[in-house]
Amino acid sequence: MKKFLTTLLILWFSVSVLAQTVNIKIIETTDTHGQIYPYDFNNDRNSNSSLSQINSYVKEERAKENQSVILLSGGDILQGTPAVYYYNYEDTAGTHLYAAVMNYMGYDAGTVGNHDIETGHAVYDKFRKQVNFPWLAANAVRVSDGMPYFQPYTVINKSGVKIAVLGLITPHIPHWLPEKIWKGIEFEDMIEAAKKWIGIIKVTEKPDLIIGLFHSGVEYSYGEQKIDTYKNENASQLVAEQVPGFDIVFVGHDHHSWNKTVTNTDGREVLILGGTNSARTIAVADVICKYDSSIAGWSSEIKGQTIDARNFEVDTVFFKQFYFPYLKVKEYVSKPIGGFLSTISTRDAMFGSSEFCDLINKIQMELTGADISFTAPLAHDAKINAGTVYVRDMFNLYRYENLLYSMKLTGKEIQGYLEYTAANWFNIMNNENDHLLNFIKDEKGVLVQSERSGFPMLKERYYNFDAALGLNYTVDVSKPEGGRVTITSMSNGSEFNMNATYLVAVNSYRGNGGGGHLIEGAGIPLEELEKRVVTSTEKDLRYYMMKWIENKGDVQPVSYNNWKIIPENWWVKAKEKDYKLLFPD
Repeated sequence: MKKFLTTLLILWFSVSVLAQTVNIKIIETTDTHGQIYPYDFNNDRNSNSSLSQINSYVKEERAKENQSVILLSGGDILQGTPAVYYYNYEDTAGTHLYAAVMNYMGYDAGTVGNHDIETGHAVYDKFRKQVNFPWLAANAVRVSDGMPYFQPYTVINKSGVKIAVLGLITPHIPHWLPEKIWKGIEFEDMIEAAKKWIGIIKVTEKPDLIIGLFHSGVEYSYGEQKIDTYKNENASQLVAEQVPGFDIVFVGHDHHSWNKTVTNTDGREVLILGGTNSARTIAVADVICKYDSSIAGWSSEIKGQTIDARNFEVDTVFFKQFYFPYLKVKEYVSKPIGGFLSTISTRDAMFGSSEFCDLINKIQMELTGADISFTAPLAHDAKINAGTVYVRDMFNLYRYENLLYSMKLTGKEIQGYLEYTAANWFNIMNNENDHLLNFIKDEKGVLVQSERSGFPMLKERYYNFDAALGLNYTVDVSKPEGGRVTITSMSNGSEFNMNATYLVAVNSYRGNGGGGHLIEGAGIPLEELEKRVVTSTEKDLRYYMMKWIENKGDVQPVSYNNWKIIPENWWVKAKEKDYKLLFPD
């Protein structure tokens, strides 16, 4: 009798499994850049995007019956707001605020982003020990033994469905960050790493679904890369197409919203999903899994969507939970450090010589003793008003946690650097009615509008529009690329010599090859850049800028007008027209 009942129980269980349907909702946040609270610490005002709002949605979905929820992070979480900066470098004794937030929200897995690596070993090594979920990056391997520095993948079980999540990070980090920040790690090609780990996962885990969680963009041709470029920065779609096995690939890094299907080399469709940045949108996959007796396994139907998280209400319980850290960060950014005697704005820096960039260049030159300094506006539309300057203003003055380098460059290399930035920045004008800026145009010559902002799109990002201090020069926008820049002298009146060697101040992103100015413009091989570095700061440039302002007290920002765009009458008219396009208010 007992044997008979056991047999009946087994048969009942088998039938129930055969008829079973499992609904799984997979939610990805990516590139949140520390946007925990619905508050803009930089500008002392409320904002309309935050993890507190996303948590409202997550809680709502978890409360639904007959549905399992998986919460994933696509990386770039530890940089971008004073909230994470404060817990990266100021209050480091306890659990990192962002780790506490992610643990509270119940993340199942995350992938490491390049801006997470940017924080340095002390920060990200400690952070990964504090989170209650696996932090993934299969292609970030230890130099010492070739084994993954971070966990390569994880397996999540939901109602009998076995889901493997493989994490990959963009391998371009050595192009942007100094080696001491990622010392001991090598970043492998994403396609090669994916092929290796998909094979391991299939044999070892035999999962029902395989999810790619990649901190890498979709457009593999970005930055003039090609489909076969080794260690392509944005290889997510290439992996989805060339490495069979993935059912869904969640992406990040490019701050773009993605919901598209591609076909892999086995003829199977792979869904690519990704949200934008700063907790504004999330990517969601709805997966219906049905047990298929013919294959003795699960079949799945997958649909994707991107959701505007700004529509969600703030989770007041969440906000109350993390209210004390909110007050600490607000107090930190409200500390006065000096004063500006006039207002500065990156709007002016988009069109030529500006007080904004010249102030940064002046600080860089004084900190390093350099002959020449290069910098670019790191924000599209940042402003610091005249009056008291607070810690919060430093995040508008300088957005990223770059180090400051001084490097040795020849006059010829400096000339090439300036030609490169001019080619990226300015249009080749035929008359005064042409555009000054290098906008993207369609086949009919019409400016292409950004889907996200609604504004015309530039061919190059504004943070690559480098202006120099220490040189007197002109940029002739009527001439072709490569022959537009004329350096007349050093700003102190001495001769500029193409064969001489100069000490040049640049940030670490640029000094490691970021943007291509030193590699493609100056013609210096990537492997030689490190040899050109004379000095490097230990802490981020923003820290030293803050100390510089504190030491000066009241600062009068000045535009030195050491360079200009010619023909000047063309520049004046085109600037007015393009200014209205970028800043219609």
